[in-house]
Amino acid sequence: MTGQDRTDVGLVQLDGSMGDGGGHILRSALSLSLITGRPFQLTRLREHREPPGLRPQHLAYVRGAEALSSSTSEGAVVGASAFHFTPGPVRAGDYLLEVGTAGSTPLLFQCLVYPLALAGGGRLTLRGATHLPHSPSFHALTGAWLPVARAYGLPVQLSLAHAGFYPEGGGEFTAEVGAPAEPPLRVDLPARGVLREVRVMSFVGGLPFAVAERQSRAAVAALRERGILAEADNRPLPVTRSQGTVTFVQAQFEHTVAAFTSLGDRGHDAEAVGREAAEALARFMETGGALDEHLAEQLLLPAALLASGRLGPVTPGTTRFTAASVTGDLITQAEVLERFLPVRIRVEPNGAVEVRPA
Repeated sequence: MTGQDRTDVGLVQLDGSMGDGGGHILRSALSLSLITGRPFQLTRLREHREPPGLRPQHLAYVRGAEALSSSTSEGAVVGASAFHFTPGPVRAGDYLLEVGTAGSTPLLFQCLVYPLALAGGGRLTLRGATHLPHSPSFHALTGAWLPVARAYGLPVQLSLAHAGFYPEGGGEFTAEVGAPAEPPLRVDLPARGVLREVRVMSFVGGLPFAVAERQSRAAVAALRERGILAEADNRPLPVTRSQGTVTFVQAQFEHTVAAFTSLGDRGHDAEAVGREAAEALARFMETGGALDEHLAEQLLLPAALLASGRLGPVTPGTTRFTAASVTGDLITQAEVLERFLPVRIRVEPNGAVEVRPA
């Protein structure tokens, strides 16, 4: 079902002061509103942040949701602490959307991909930052999120045209989004299994290639110190309009994948960038979780769609997995999903998560 199936019409009231202060709640609410056809009222948006209220990058998510549909919003302006969103039917097709230099194209993509897929699919061309602090990088989408999406029957192809780093931005990537194929009835990931391979990928844009080599050497060395063998893969990014570097460490386990990104910054030497990504993987491997904290949170939405029976003509299914840690974002996402969909999400203190039909 999509937003065209106007079956769940009750207004959803959301408190934007939960979790990360509103941005995370906003993206989830927009996506779920388009999918279910339920309007929402979001209040106290980022009230503890400076500056408070909607910022331009958050407004870009609202405008993106409106562009895919006949949705309308009231009060959605920069600085607003509350607004109302009324969804309309999502239209399959091709869209070109700008999120601005400080906006994350991967976050905009994750907000819109599920509504577009459930409406029949299309193409998203997104412009803005592709590698931004406190946001999944483009490489995290392809290396970690994409296998999860395909496990739930979502056929998506991603291609990077330009890398965009903060503050210049100027990045662009394209997503070819298909309608869901038949998904599994159950996804069960209690453990990650044995480690099979670790790859260190180091990239530069607009900077000497030697920087990428220094980053990868430092990452490989840091992993070796912890008894983890890794292969390096250094390459320049596609033509960039901004300068930046990134180290991406991807670990393939028997049952799951984990990925960690570290971005270069002024005053942050190349060796430190490499070590940061390597140490993130090492910390994850000290936990018993099947999924890292970010991928665990991202898995909740497709799991809830499966549990609510919205991923095609199949019986609603249950998802179970373990997270490396229980974060505020994970708890908040679970609460938002239960407001919109007939699902029950149990999160145990030890990281065990179950998403099932209500």
